[in-house]
Parts: sequence; structure tokens; C-alpha cells
Amino acid sequence: MTKGWTAFLRKLTRRGLRGVKLVISDAHEGIKAAVSRILTATWQRCRVHFMRNVLAHAGRNGRRVVSAFIATAFAQDDAEQARAQWRRVADQLRPKVPKLAALMDNAEPDVLAYMSFPAQHRVKLHSTNPLERLNGEIKRRTDVVGIFPNEDAITRLVGAILLEQNDEWAVQRARYITLESIAPFSDDPFVGLPNVAA
Repeated sequence: MTKGWTAFLRKLTRRGLRGVKLVISDAHEGIKAAVSRILTATWQRCRVHFMRNVLAHAGRNGRRVVSAFIATAFAQDDAEQARAQWRRVADQLRPKVPKLAALMDNAEPDVLAYMSFPAQHRVKLHSTNPLERLNGEIKRRTDVVGIFPNEDAITRLVGAILLEQNDEWAVQRARYITLESIAPFSDDPFVGLPNVAA
């Protein structure tokens, strides 16, 4: 599957995609290698999807405890503390749930990748939930129409939904990442341009 992701990412770069620092996804086979090779970016395994995978190994009675244990790693102040706590939790779980501990061992760098980014952005970088909510909204609104008369009609509707979401993210600064907050970490000179005086 790496070939498919590689081709997809190459197509995006040919269309102008640049400056990617982090790609967040579920653990699809091949995406990590393609992201590293084509975008030279960090890959973040969606924390929400990972927790669903982990809890499947925890058993019905152990889910709350395992979830609380792992959450302690996410609550740390920096990447090194998070990795140390992650390993402590895996070691505590190893005697009773060795498969779960092995899963944690293998996933550590990918699930905690977001911890190497600025603290104010971490809450927005650890999962694909914002994108999944947006996709759900697109599906809900297109289902209402049902059958579109032509491709332009669906492009207009989906484009309007995307513009609406972009405006919402731009206005609600506390909810999503702003250009101002990422400017110090960007290689893109346009991100760091000063505001134009009125």
C-alpha cells in the first residue's frame, strides 16, 4: 500500500503542497513511509484511533483502568516526560496484558509524535477528529440533496461547506491553529509576513 500513498502524496506535491511538518492519520499500512519519503514530515498516529485499538486488548473490565493509565502519558508537559511515562505504563501492563504492552512499545514514537510540537498546538495535533467531523458534515449536507444534477453542483456545495469551515476556524482562534501561532515554526516566508498597515 506504500505505492498508493506515495503516488497520492507525489500528486499533492506536484499541485503545490509544501512545508508540511506533521501528517496525522490512522495506522494505514504504508502511509508512514510515504510521508517520510515524499514530504519529509513527521507522522502522527491518531491518538483516538490508537486508543480504540488498545482498548480492544484491555478486556471489558480493564478498559477504564488502561485508558486512565495511558492518559497519564498524554498529560505530561514535554516529549521526554511523555515517553518516560508511556514506558512506565507499558511496563506496568506487561505482566497482565503482554499484547497491549507490545502494542504500546511499537506505537510509542508514532502516538507521541505531536509532543515534539509547541504545547499550545498539541491539543489540536493528536487526532484526525476535526477532519472526521468535517467529512461527516459534508456527508450530511450532500445526503440531503441526494442526486446532484452535475459535477459543478456538488463542487459548489462542498466548496461552500469547506469555506464555511475555514471561516469558522479563522474566527475562533482558540479552537484551531492560526497563521500567527505557527509562523515561528514555518519554513514558508509567506506565513511569517508582517501585517499590512491599513
